[in-house]
Amino acid sequence: MKRALTTIVALACGALSLVGCGANSDVTLGSANFAESQLLSAIYAGALKAKGISVSETPPLGSREAYIPALQDGSIDLIPEYTGTLLSYFDIHAPQTEPAEVYAAVQKALPAPLTVLEMSQAQDRDAVVVPKAIADKYNAKSMEDLAPHCGELAFGGPPEFQRRSDGIPGIQKVYNCTFKSYTSLDAGGPLTLQALRDNQIQAADIFTTDPSIPQDNLVALTDPKSNFAAQNVVPLINSTKATPQVRAVLNEVSSKLTTEALIALNAQFNAPDKPDQSTVAAEWLKQNGLG
Repeated sequence: MKRALTTIVALACGALSLVGCGANSDVTLGSANFAESQLLSAIYAGALKAKGISVSETPPLGSREAYIPALQDGSIDLIPEYTGTLLSYFDIHAPQTEPAEVYAAVQKALPAPLTVLEMSQAQDRDAVVVPKAIADKYNAKSMEDLAPHCGELAFGGPPEFQRRSDGIPGIQKVYNCTFKSYTSLDAGGPLTLQALRDNQIQAADIFTTDPSIPQDNLVALTDPKSNFAAQNVVPLINSTKATPQVRAVLNEVSSKLTTEALIALNAQFNAPDKPDQSTVAAEWLKQNGLG
């Protein structure tokens, strides 16, 4: 795994001729395999470059199970993360659910050389999402409402959601909800949304900042028993690259990033003209005096 990810970074530098690749690069930035992570990574990259810090960017590295080892072995140095799922990755039994508690716990749970910088106000939680017709049929506004009917519904989400403690195992434990079947798709992306539209699945794991929820007439069910912990956006970095200058830049980004801004950024990136993520990131940075 380590060798493969290092090769990915090396090939990206050669094939894409990215600025700062190689021995002289200061920070190598990665992202997960979904659009919001790639947007946030572009924002981090743009903010760092604006302050004269050399940055190289890799192609998306996949799920947490792939990019955490890449951070630990130095294949990448920095990636946008979410406090709740990051905590559960390292402490499957962590009881914390509120933002400040989760942030404090994740700081203690991270193994060296990993560390998080200041978290933002912006949150993007996982949610069980259903078409409005399903929500109306079962009069379901929450996961608790849906629980008695889970056995009638096919569920879709990324492969790792089937194993994660706050994924299918958590939903089963917390809400006594066992879905009829599970289809491995993508991380709240086009495959999942199309499967919902086509009625191949009737419930899915989708991020709460996804503009497709209102656009596609979907309902994000509330989570009254806090199966999903707070998910504040936070920079996860190899501490060897967390210089005072890098910390200052990324902490300033976090201070400006709100949930509303995240929703707007996702809407821009998913607009019909499909702007480049770097263009969307650069516009946000300029608006916030960071570019």
